[in-house]
Amino acid sequence: MTERRLDRSGGQPLWKQLQQDLVRRLRAGEFDELFPGELVLVDDYQVSRHTVRQALSKLRTDGLIVAERGRQPRVATTPEIRQPMGALYSLFSSVEASGLTQHSVVRALDIRADGVIAARLELEESIPLLYLERLRFAGDEPLALDRVWLPASVARPLLDADFTHTSLYNELAARTGLRLDHGREDIRAVVPTPAERAVLHCPPEAAAFSINRTGTSQGRLVEWRHTLVRGDRFALSAEFSASIGYRLTTHADA
Repeated sequence: MTERRLDRSGGQPLWKQLQQDLVRRLRAGEFDELFPGELVLVDDYQVSRHTVRQALSKLRTDGLIVAERGRQPRVATTPEIRQPMGALYSLFSSVEASGLTQHSVVRALDIRADGVIAARLELEESIPLLYLERLRFAGDEPLALDRVWLPASVARPLLDADFTHTSLYNELAARTGLRLDHGREDIRAVVPTPAERAVLHCPPEAAAFSINRTGTSQGRLVEWRHTLVRGDRFALSAEFSASIGYRLTTHADA
């Protein structure tokens, strides 16, 4: 069997290199039939068993493999993030409830004018808006590209917030006292553009959910949001009964 080489110059820990290479091979489908055991990886990569265990521990934490005591690791079924329909939902909370860590890469946070969005918020076209764009992660994998606009007159304090691991609505309430109490969503299935597919790491066959949302506080429109969510990792759900129809769960942060 061919030895798989790692960089031993000390630039990056061996376990991290091993973990990254295993992720690459996993995404390429090499382990669809069987995931190698610890001793096989020790032999393939010429590293210690401790190094292998560190790499596998990270894969377990990210939900990519299942490794039970005394049993050979296996590729995990992709965790699915579920959201209730008709709710001011918390993507932040739902990701962590699925057992994965949630974090975001902030791609933009500034004040800008956008006549189209301002009109959707029933504002003058020249009104300054706070714009926040985040790439949302579940574990090490991108889940959603999230863009939100709010009137700068109320949302300007959010410029000082760190959105790498927090909820927009929590920050909005804490820094401005504003809480959303009503909203509308339009959801449709779309085929991501090549650029969107690359950012979200979407498989070639996967579609995505395009979610447009307006949020209201005490009768005033204060949020317009567009979220593009990977269809292979996200589901919408609702409860219903013959007596009361649909029962929709409401969350207060997102």
